[in-house]
Amino acid sequence: MINIFKSIDEYSGSLQKIDNLEPGCWVNVVAPTDQELLLVSKKTGVPIEFLRAPLDDEETSRLEIEDSNILVIVDIPFTEMEDNSLTYDTYPLAIIHTEKEIITVCLKNSKILTDFTEGKVRSFYTYKRSRFILQILNRISTYYLLYLRQIDKKSLMIEKKLHKSMKNKELIQLLSLEKSLVYFSTSLKSNEITLEKMLKLEFITKYEEDKDVLEDVIIENKQAIEMANIYSNILSGTMDAFASVISNNLNIVMKLLASVTIVMSIPNMISGLFGMNFENIPFGDHPFGFWFVIGTIAFLCVSTAIYLNKKDMF
Repeated sequence: MINIFKSIDEYSGSLQKIDNLEPGCWVNVVAPTDQELLLVSKKTGVPIEFLRAPLDDEETSRLEIEDSNILVIVDIPFTEMEDNSLTYDTYPLAIIHTEKEIITVCLKNSKILTDFTEGKVRSFYTYKRSRFILQILNRISTYYLLYLRQIDKKSLMIEKKLHKSMKNKELIQLLSLEKSLVYFSTSLKSNEITLEKMLKLEFITKYEEDKDVLEDVIIENKQAIEMANIYSNILSGTMDAFASVISNNLNIVMKLLASVTIVMSIPNMISGLFGMNFENIPFGDHPFGFWFVIGTIAFLCVSTAIYLNKKDMF
C-alpha cells in the first residue's frame, strides 16, 4: 500500500493526501508488493535494494548512503494481540532521504507513522525532510519508553496473581514479557549505533537545532536501553523467585492433603477391624458399644489433627 502526503500550510501544518509525487512530499509504503516497490523505485530513483531492505523482519538497524539517497533503518516497537494477550515486538522501518522527498517503508502499519497522518505531532512539515526524520526518530524513542512502562505495569499485575497461583500460566506470561524486553534491548542498542552515525551526516550538522534534536533522541534512546536492562534483570529474578513460590504453594496443598488422608485413615482402620466376620466383637453385646467406638474414633481423629496442627501440617 502506497500513500503520498504533503504539508499544504506552513502555519497550521495541515497534511493533505495527494495522488502523484511532488517535491517535498512524504511517500509512506506499508507491506508493499513487488510491483509497488518497482513503481516507487522508478518514480523516485531510489535503489530497489533500499526499498526491500526493511521487508526482512530480521534486518538490523543501519545507515547506508548511495549517491543522493540516504537510507536509515531503525527498529521500531509494535504491540500485537496473541492468545488474548498483548505482546511486544520490534520490526525494521526504513526512512529514505532523497533530494525531493522522504520515503518510509515498513512491513506493518505503525502507530508511530499514523500519529503524523492523524495530526498528533506538532510542527510537522513533509518538506522539512531532515527535521521530519528526527521527529520520526523522536517518536520511536517515545513509544519505546511508553511500552517499557506498560511492560513494567503488566509484570506487577502478574506478580500479584502469582502469590496464590499453582499454575504455569502466569510464569509463561512473564516469560513472554522478558522476551519482549530482550527484543527491545537488542533493537535499542542497534538503533543507538545508527543514531550516533547520523551525527556525522551533513544534512544533520547543517542546522544546529537539528543536531540538538538528534542528541536529545540519542539521550532518550540510552534511557530506554537502561530501562529495558533494569526491567529485564528484575523480571528474570522475579521469575526465579516465583517459580519457587509456585512449587511451595503446591507443596502446601500436598501437605494438607496428606494430613487429611492420615486423619481419615483412622476411622477407616477401626471400622475395618469391627467389620470383620468373627465372633465376640469387642463391645458387641454392650448397649452403648456403638457409641463407645464412635467416641474412640472421634477422640483419635481429633488428637491426631491437633498433633499434626502443632507440627504445622495443617
